[in-house]
Amino acid sequence: MYISALILGLLGSFHCIGMCGPIAFMLPVDRTNKVKQFFQITSYHLGRLFTYSLIGMLFGLLGKSFYFFGFQQQLSIIMGVLMILVILLPKTFQKYNFSNRINKLVMKVKSTLGKELKKKGNDTFFTIGFLNGFLPCGLVYMAVFGALTASNAFSGSIYMLLFGLGTIPLMTTVVYVGNFANGLIRKRILQAIPYVVVFIGVLFILRGLGLGIPYVSPVLKSTADTVVGCH
Repeated sequence: MYISALILGLLGSFHCIGMCGPIAFMLPVDRTNKVKQFFQITSYHLGRLFTYSLIGMLFGLLGKSFYFFGFQQQLSIIMGVLMILVILLPKTFQKYNFSNRINKLVMKVKSTLGKELKKKGNDTFFTIGFLNGFLPCGLVYMAVFGALTASNAFSGSIYMLLFGLGTIPLMTTVVYVGNFANGLIRKRILQAIPYVVVFIGVLFILRGLGLGIPYVSPVLKSTADTVVGCH
């Protein structure tokens, strides 16, 4: 399932351009020194990856409890169904905009982010990336669904880390050359994203069904079953 995180990040990065592109383009990088610029951009990405990994660890830890009690397969099916429903019934889920529930926190993050964008310290770029990772994003929510189906905190962290790595190529290009993709290419990619999310949702459902298909739908054995078998 780790591959799904990388694919979601790669294709979803076109969506990220609309959400985080302006932040990446406004990074106070030193454009007169290519080496320094490279390390500044790398620091920014490391900040984002750290945040994504932290989020993945927390949700992976939550998913571990489902795994322990033998609900991992059911959870995988539920998350897969939710991914598909979010795409098929977007207006229904827009009524439950979770970012509104934590609006004060989001505004605080944006305020701090705005202040950091005006600085040029050594730790500025990591901080900007770190804060950027907490901004509400539909694609991040999809990745979180994946982290939640992980069997432990480490797996959840790796899932979100791979998602973040998938977004790096395009986000880096934005920093260097700005809005490079023409409207037609971006439109085609954005049109493909819902299909990718549905495909990943189907993979989660198959994984939860445990049909015995290698790598796609393996028979999962929960920790609870292992504990019972030991007695």
